[in-house]
Amino acid sequence: MADAATLDDLLDALAAGETIEGGSPLHAVMHVASQDALRITGELNGGYHEPERVRALLSALIGSPVDDSVTLFPPFTTDFGRGTRIGRRVFINAGCRFQDQGGITIGDDCLIGHDAIIATLQHGMAPERRGDLIPAPVVLGRNVWLGARVTVLPGVTIGDDAVVGAGSIVTRDVRPRTVVVGAPAREVREL
Repeated sequence: MADAATLDDLLDALAAGETIEGGSPLHAVMHVASQDALRITGELNGGYHEPERVRALLSALIGSPVDDSVTLFPPFTTDFGRGTRIGRRVFINAGCRFQDQGGITIGDDCLIGHDAIIATLQHGMAPERRGDLIPAPVVLGRNVWLGARVTVLPGVTIGDDAVVGAGSIVTRDVRPRTVVVGAPAREVREL
């Protein structure tokens, strides 16, 4: 990669699942994009906004329009923003944190409870590679319900109509129409 990396270069590399080496030109671009995300989330979380303004700020944050049916209750944080795609009739409750460089897709009709965390990056395991960022997308199918304080780890897909119980840590894929609970989350029943 040339020394003059762009946001498009970074987005392409992340979409391809490429490791972003710590200290690389792409890593530097990620830090610049993070500053934009911090600025927008600072405004979003800095006081009361009408729902239309919240959606406008969320649209600016993710770099694409958010449907008028989406509801977000601040505070909300993300350290990137450009990796999130949100369907229609989605509700995101207060206190959620998205680490979306690896890509977060939220299907139509999803409910995301208070203080949920969705993470899409791993770091290199070898001490000399610890600063490297390894993206892995998270996908929430249609009509998924994440309870309060759920954590979804990188690379997980949660199937349509699934429910993740409050406080669960999701470390692997969840089948559609199932309920999972615990840390790590395990299936307890079908719907």
